[in-house]
Amino acid sequence: MPGFLKKPDPLLVGIVAAVIIAFALPARGTFADVFGVATKLAIALLFFLYGARLSTQEALRGLTNWKLQLTIFLFTFVAYPLIGLAMRPSAALISPELYQGILFLTLVPSTVQSSVALTGIARGNVPGAVVAASMSSLVGVIATPLLVMLLMGAGDGVHVDGSVFADIALQLLLPFVLGQLAHNFLPRVAEAAKSKATKIVDRGSIWMVVYSAFSKGIVAGVWSSISPWSIAFLVAFSAALVVAMLWLTRALPARLGFSEADIVAIQMCGTQKSLATGLPMASVIFGGATLGVLIIPLMIYHLVQLLICSAHVSKLAATHPAAETPE
Repeated sequence: MPGFLKKPDPLLVGIVAAVIIAFALPARGTFADVFGVATKLAIALLFFLYGARLSTQEALRGLTNWKLQLTIFLFTFVAYPLIGLAMRPSAALISPELYQGILFLTLVPSTVQSSVALTGIARGNVPGAVVAASMSSLVGVIATPLLVMLLMGAGDGVHVDGSVFADIALQLLLPFVLGQLAHNFLPRVAEAAKSKATKIVDRGSIWMVVYSAFSKGIVAGVWSSISPWSIAFLVAFSAALVVAMLWLTRALPARLGFSEADIVAIQMCGTQKSLATGLPMASVIFGGATLGVLIIPLMIYHLVQLLICSAHVSKLAATHPAAETPE
């Protein structure tokens, strides 16, 4: 990636900086609480801006594009779990607990904010990505615990808090609907959403999520419980998995006749796993002393997927300069 080496992409630089700052100065106590609220507000603003810049017809096209939604669903909740099961022999190389963490990361829903933001940066099908990522989180509330019971033997300890539905509706869907209203009735707001504001907010929200998530892991002391070899293995596995899935989520949809915009949405939604959703789910489903170790593979994968996918969309944006500026 010669262009990337000459001029580092701000998104990638920000992700690395967020991790470094989290290790040096993790968010704690009241500041962590306040920063968590600020992160949620940034994500809500992002979805308001996406709603404001999209016509209602475009949004409805994303909702009714069932082939796109089904394809992303199959990658998220079928292909990934099969890969997780195929990784069972890795328990002999790392530990049974870390393998369970690998399996768990393959069962969680797709991200919402980063997959939509990256789709927007690469000028993909943003309405389709918004619907797919939101539906993934909603379906994941039921699908992930069921898959955990089926594949990990969590048994009767599984419990899902119905407030997750309210959180998704309030933080993601409501701002998007309000943005749609602004697009139709407040032309100045719609025009502002088409400026660089969306790019600033989408990148900023990703940086905030990374810093907040890694801060939580550092404060909980989860990184001191595994060996450097295990961390290296997880990093290598995560990188190989993301690259393989980026190839698969392009090759198969291209054969099926999807447009380039749809392929970008499938790649960004179909290769991402949500740390923001996965961490609360893990605490509810598992709890106990093993939770810290179990979520490490998901945390590592989350960072690796952002770095690789950010480099990927940066390459697309360099190839098509208009991708840097939302319509």
